[in-house]
Amino acid sequence: MILVVDIVKGMQTQTAECLVIGQITCQSMIVVLNKTDLIPPEKRQATIDKMKKRMWKTFENTQFKDCPVVCVAAKPGGPEAGGDQTAEGMADLIEELQKRTYLPKRNSDGPFIFSVDHCFSLRGQGTVLTGTAISGSVGVNDTVEIPSMKVQKKVKSIQMFRKPVDRIMQGDRAGICVTQFDPKLLERGVVCHPGALSPVQAFIASVHKIGYFKGAVSTKAKFHITVGHETVMGHIFLFGLPSSSSSSSSSSSSPTSNQEELDFSLEYTFQEELYADNVIAGKAATSNEAGAESSADSDATAVPVKQFVLVELEKPVICSHHALIIGSKLDTDIHANTCRLAFHGRILRLLEDPKYKETVLPSLRVFKMKSREGQVERVSDAYSVIGKNLFKKETNIQAFANLKVTLSTGQKGVIEGGFGQSGKVKVRIPEGLPPDLVQRFSGGKKKGKKGAGGGAEGEEEPMETLGQGGHDPVKIVLTFKRYVFDPQKKMIQTL
Repeated sequence: MILVVDIVKGMQTQTAECLVIGQITCQSMIVVLNKTDLIPPEKRQATIDKMKKRMWKTFENTQFKDCPVVCVAAKPGGPEAGGDQTAEGMADLIEELQKRTYLPKRNSDGPFIFSVDHCFSLRGQGTVLTGTAISGSVGVNDTVEIPSMKVQKKVKSIQMFRKPVDRIMQGDRAGICVTQFDPKLLERGVVCHPGALSPVQAFIASVHKIGYFKGAVSTKAKFHITVGHETVMGHIFLFGLPSSSSSSSSSSSSPTSNQEELDFSLEYTFQEELYADNVIAGKAATSNEAGAESSADSDATAVPVKQFVLVELEKPVICSHHALIIGSKLDTDIHANTCRLAFHGRILRLLEDPKYKETVLPSLRVFKMKSREGQVERVSDAYSVIGKNLFKKETNIQAFANLKVTLSTGQKGVIEGGFGQSGKVKVRIPEGLPPDLVQRFSGGKKKGKKGAGGGAEGEEEPMETLGQGGHDPVKIVLTFKRYVFDPQKKMIQTL
């Protein structure tokens, strides 16, 4: 990329955003300091040296560290100076560009996808689409589709830099002349092999937080989602891959294509907020030093090793697999001197079916860890207790039957069912309770007809309840996980 900076104004908010986009999309950059002619001759060199140092300081923690900085005056004197002024420094810029040119690796395989950046009519010939071939190839007399218009057109001719060619492939800049249509219907967009692209309702992408964005990136938040030439509003849902799952993943990326994929056979943890990359990297380093001491329960709260986002769009867009996406808050004041770009990623799964919530999402195993806590009210016998405050009165306790619980004293138990009508629960302790616990909570005295609490005759009053008797209450802890997209809302335990 070439980053052009007004040497008089220096780095502006929009310049910084261009730099962020460059960090996402490029590995090499040349900085051009323009309008050097506006600096007085006696101060020019000192100003240039100072600005270069400032630029290199800005880039020192990026992939653009020590990038070349070229000084030019593209239009000396500005637009009012007339056309007889000669540009300054352009030979240096051209020389720097030539040093960094290379032959890119191109592949003609795959469906033809062409990103259109301009469209116009050519009287007597047809409509010309100018742009870049993103993938595949196309030739004269082939048929292409304009997905946004749902029409197919025949390729009549192709030109590259004003020279006719029979075929173009991935990476080529070209003008494609097709049979006539109104160019106002497609100023920018995508043209492809018939059937290669369809309108997308939502998608799942890898995601990385942009470090310069100061706000939180939270699940259910709304962002401007840019993909290709389109920017639409979308709601996001965040989830991550825990470290225990990442070690068993063998297909998250292809060793030949270096393209990441989403593995639906793995389990993912729900995230309220997106972590910065340096937090994930720091956590990974700490984990490596400490050794692999993780569990399914800790995975739910641990920092993930990879992060993903489900983006639900307010209107369908045309995009391709592995396309770059950028999430922004473009309604932020441009003069607020703050980065509006929030996150970026690559599309891993396109959701084209309008009913994707029923057809696709249930197979995506994103879970939340749930926890409930109650107290032992009394002991029924050496192998069972009655608990309270674990459920509300109106809860269907039978749905929790056979789930495992843990007492704060260490014993494991199983919920047998409800006890009475007030939300109490009966818990069986297969290995039995210790004698001292039985002693504390059993042997309650019978209430009379007009017992102290006004209760019914024969109902036991617990010997010890919350905080009485000088002991801490014995807690009953129920922990389970629930898959977010499971329509049946099943409760899963791995204890």
